Amino acid sequence: MKRGNQTGNFILLGFTDDPDLQSVLFGLLLAMYLVTVLGNLLIILAVISDSHLHTPMYFFLSNLSLADIGFTSTTIPKALRNIHTHSKGITFAGCISQIYFFVLFGCQDNLLLTVMAYDRFVAICHPLHYVVIMKPWLYLIMALGSWFLSVLGALPGTLTILRLSFCTNIEIPHFFCDLPEILKLTCSDTLINNIVVYSVIIVLVVFPLTGILLSYSQIFSSILRISSDRGKYKAFSTCGSHLLVVSLFYGTSLGVYLSSVATLSSRITLMASVMYTMVTPMLNPFIYSLRNRDIKVALGRFLSKMVSHRERVHAHLS
Repeated sequence: MKRGNQTGNFILLGFTDDPDLQSVLFGLLLAMYLVTVLGNLLIILAVISDSHLHTPMYFFLSNLSLADIGFTSTTIPKALRNIHTHSKGITFAGCISQIYFFVLFGCQDNLLLTVMAYDRFVAICHPLHYVVIMKPWLYLIMALGSWFLSVLGALPGTLTILRLSFCTNIEIPHFFCDLPEILKLTCSDTLINNIVVYSVIIVLVVFPLTGILLSYSQIFSSILRISSDRGKYKAFSTCGSHLLVVSLFYGTSLGVYLSSVATLSSRITLMASVMYTMVTPMLNPFIYSLRNRDIKVALGRFLSKMVSHRERVHAHLS
């Protein structure tokens, strides 16, 4: 591949070459993808349709669900297509697009989890001032700001790939175009790319994670000062779902990094990546719906309306 306007293809090696395993893998990935999209879509529709959920926490949750749908849609449909067609190719433009949107939605998850942590901090540490602090214009700006920063933050790391030339080996030992794997294939000096990547990580990953940790340190401090056990449990339950999602997201992401550093094995990194690219977005709706009574009630109302509407339409057609 030449420098500049690359027209060649990369080869995504994927999970396995075994035809029998590929059939099983296709069914598993398709099921996980459908569950992820359906689960997160139901969360969004429940929040939109129920006026009781028109609060900052659920507004941020619907944005997180939207980001999770985008996150999985960036990688899984292409992986499914490659398995189904027995093709491993992806164009350079397709690879660049995949990297951009993967970074965008990944950063968006980071930033949304951060503003959700701040929302829980205000709710638990300053409950009497919550309505005054979390005004509609503020949480709208916070959500829009997170999307704006994600869109901009994904550009530098993606655009700097355009300056690279690539060696004859263009095989990527992954099921999607992972930026670190792409940089391993280049024949060019990647110093600028690495500087850009680490700068983005510091700004859009380390800083948000620091904000989350600071928020929860204050939250736990406030909870410990509550005298009654019932009060402690009630306070902790308001942030339990978010804390579980944060632990799952950062735990699996950190697991990918540690596994790649410890083993230097692309195969181990690939398998670990499945956790935060597929499993975490799939589990988020279940975590929030199973642990949150308001969400369960809203989902029940929404599904009841859907069933009633379907019955009316069926009766009208009959």
